[in-house]
Amino acid sequence: MKRTAFFISDGTGITAETLGQSLLAQFDNIAFRRLTRPYIDSVEKAQTMVQQINEVAASEQMRPIVFDTIVNAEIRDILSTANAFKVDIFSSFLAPLEEELNDRSSYSVGKSHSITHSANYMERIEAVHFALDNDDGGRTRHYDSADIILVGVSRCGKTPTCLYMAMQYGIRAANYPLTEDDMEHLQLPSSLSKYKDKLFGLTIDADRLAAIRNERKPNSRYASYAQCEFEVREVENLFQRENIKFINTTHFSVEEISAKILVEKGIERRFK
Repeated sequence: MKRTAFFISDGTGITAETLGQSLLAQFDNIAFRRLTRPYIDSVEKAQTMVQQINEVAASEQMRPIVFDTIVNAEIRDILSTANAFKVDIFSSFLAPLEEELNDRSSYSVGKSHSITHSANYMERIEAVHFALDNDDGGRTRHYDSADIILVGVSRCGKTPTCLYMAMQYGIRAANYPLTEDDMEHLQLPSSLSKYKDKLFGLTIDADRLAAIRNERKPNSRYASYAQCEFEVREVENLFQRENIKFINTTHFSVEEISAKILVEKGIERRFK
């Protein structure tokens, strides 16, 4: 079974996508075609959107699912005429909140992503700069100011996880790739051992690691299954021997990996 889902917003569409995707993920037996439509911020665009939704409904003979975060009442009214099952995220939650707080919402577009209203903007930028400056073990002299240091074999997801934690949580995350030399010595590199309390390990299934590495260096020893299996096995042994917490990243998104790491380490986001 396949259904089309629209994520519609008069802003970036991030909120509609995030909440909508989370809801759709609960339905394992349905394949969804996901279409994001940001900046539907005028009557004309709304009318065009209705036409597109109706065309999909007619061609698929099944009405699409529409998740929207439109704050403008006139545009919401136009979208409501479409042949779709509509989940109006803002109106579903804002009205009860208004009642509970005894106050009116400002109904401002893009409020949750506004830079000018965000005291944490510089925290995010500084954290991203830190992640980039301390990527792949190139520099270790700033590890004393890191919130966390991710360790693991090459291409197991360390860099994207560091950048996500920086952007989403303002976490200063460094990462260090464990090499064959580190595994042969059966101990942590000296640059890591004094920061052991900040370390967290990432591992990955050997066959998945080989597939990722083959995209980078096809038919190389680096990408061979035997090499990947050896590295993963030795690094997991090292984590266990040194009592370093770790997770297998194979079946998790970067969002899930980041959240699990912060829970395991008891780290709070730098901004509220």
